[in-house]
Amino acid sequence: MKWIRGIVGIVSVLAILLGGLWFLQGTGLVVIEPVACVGECEPLEGPSSGWAIMGFATMLLATAALWWAVKRR
Repeated sequence: MKWIRGIVGIVSVLAILLGGLWFLQGTGLVVIEPVACVGECEPLEGPSSGWAIMGFATMLLATAALWWAVKRR
């Protein structure tokens, strides 16, 4: 069980960082051009409430998973 919590903790930290990036891009505070596209990739033009909401939700869920992974019984 200890190694499962370790994996969940590592994945949670990565998800928090990714959710933060999505949130910042959605609010328009960060603009990053697409790096590697397979299809027709277009940069995000201006703020997007959908990206901001999904980024915030991802950060919340990942924070809850991280809390579960590090709590001690």
